[in-house]
Amino acid sequence: MKHIIVETNDGVRTLTLNRPERLNAINDILSNELIQAFSEASLDDEVRVVIITGSGRGFCSGLDLTENAEGSETQTRSEKLDELGWVGHQALGIVHCDKPVIAAINGTAAGAGLALALACDLRFMSNNAKITAGYIRRGLSPDAGMSYFLPRLVGQSRANELILTGRDIYADEAEQIGLINGVFPAEEFQKQVMNFAVELAAGPPIAMTLSKRLLTTSQDTDLTTILKQEYAFIKQCFETKDVQEGVRAFTEKRKPVFKGE
Repeated sequence: MKHIIVETNDGVRTLTLNRPERLNAINDILSNELIQAFSEASLDDEVRVVIITGSGRGFCSGLDLTENAEGSETQTRSEKLDELGWVGHQALGIVHCDKPVIAAINGTAAGAGLALALACDLRFMSNNAKITAGYIRRGLSPDAGMSYFLPRLVGQSRANELILTGRDIYADEAEQIGLINGVFPAEEFQKQVMNFAVELAAGPPIAMTLSKRLLTTSQDTDLTTILKQEYAFIKQCFETKDVQEGVRAFTEKRKPVFKGE
């Protein structure tokens, strides 16, 4: 990986976007690496939770709009886009990743960088970070799944406001309107997110994977279909050793040790 630092500890795979001089703006290399990184994490049995965060003072400032202007690419972006766009595949990579994905918003998240965080299953924010849809400030409409994820998190009216104004949102408001799951002090932000991730990683991997699939599917599926999927998945869970361990731990009044079996 050229622009992502990959680390795995205690079942937690941390992906750190590493273009701090550009506030971790997404170019084509970073975009491709993100897709690859989520695919690898999804297939790795040693990984139970994924964290995505940024190096330096930014989380991700969105697409790097300066590269073409500086002549660093021989092709225009329009020649490289397919029907999902440059960063559309990243949203699918996160949603289709079988592991819970946490966005650790350590600094500025804007445009496609905010959309990247919105695609994650959970989001935490440093108390000195800020986020913005931002597109409208550059004369652009949203991409990267922004118009899909944002209304589902904060409601249609609030999403309309945030996208059409492009205004800055700070941590307290982000938590209040349901954009994020929590705020941690900047000086202990990464530690607190890691503590949460390690605790989450101790959960039953099979049940967590199936739960994520259900929650993802439920966005656009009728109740009858979801009920059938729930029943099929919970029957699958009952066949695992993790359920047996969960029952034993409950009767023995101890913390269960799940192995994903």
